[in-house]
Amino acid sequence: MPELPEVESARALIEARALGRTIAAVDDADTYVCRPHLPGDLASALVGHTLSAAGRTGKSMWLETDGGEGPTLGLHLGMAGRIVVVGREGATESTAYGGDPMSAKEAAEAAAGGHPDPRLSGNPAWTRFAIEFEDGGALLLFDKRRLGRAVLNPDLAHLGPDALLIRKADFRARVGVGEAPLKARIMDQSVLAGVGNLLADEALWQAQLPPLQPAGTLTAEQLDHLWTVLRRATKAAMRKGGVHTGKVIDFRKKDAHCPRCGGVMVKAAVGGRTTWWCSVEQRWPR
Repeated sequence: MPELPEVESARALIEARALGRTIAAVDDADTYVCRPHLPGDLASALVGHTLSAAGRTGKSMWLETDGGEGPTLGLHLGMAGRIVVVGREGATESTAYGGDPMSAKEAAEAAAGGHPDPRLSGNPAWTRFAIEFEDGGALLLFDKRRLGRAVLNPDLAHLGPDALLIRKADFRARVGVGEAPLKARIMDQSVLAGVGNLLADEALWQAQLPPLQPAGTLTAEQLDHLWTVLRRATKAAMRKGGVHTGKVIDFRKKDAHCPRCGGVMVKAAVGGRTTWWCSVEQRWPR
């Protein structure tokens, strides 16, 4: 699913292309994506207001209106959502999620002369939430799997500090406690917001730390190293286009070997998520 790097790309796109634009209409008819609101609730609250800021903590975004004086719109990309912004002159820009590649059918449609990415235009029903601006443009939550969210005045109090912004000492204090496996600990959004399955595997592989090691057994030096590596891996994913670009991601499969030492890559469920690691450099117990 989209993780911190992809969500930051979406936030940055909104900040660059949608702020300062006044809302003329809202399509909030999808009662699942817009739950618990009824159809028309978001429209009644947002029409006439101007987008003024785009913020993010972890994988959750929020859009302020009227300099913080108006209602706030919360957006979540779910498993494979993306943001599309239609400009004042009709030009369209969108975020993408490399972990949700086109199907064979979609690729065939593209090759036959359709839209270069049919996921953005092939099925209008995949636009789950839409804002139309007074200037004629729009902001769309495009979500093939219908797992994204749009909600008024979101409550983000349950989220821990953002994984990209947390200070080293705070990271050490929050992550290095308890008996939970290290991977489960860094993916706990109440502990650290923004780390998903692929980013966790990438960071732990880069740091040569076992995903199964109890978080509370790490030394201060190991925690500081993980803090540094996680930030580096997150920034690299942002720069390269997403968490799927990590150095170990293509080796998370059967019969693969660690691209660093050649050890066999092994798989298990950790914290309920499919996890891959190097059987040599990341073994536990050591």
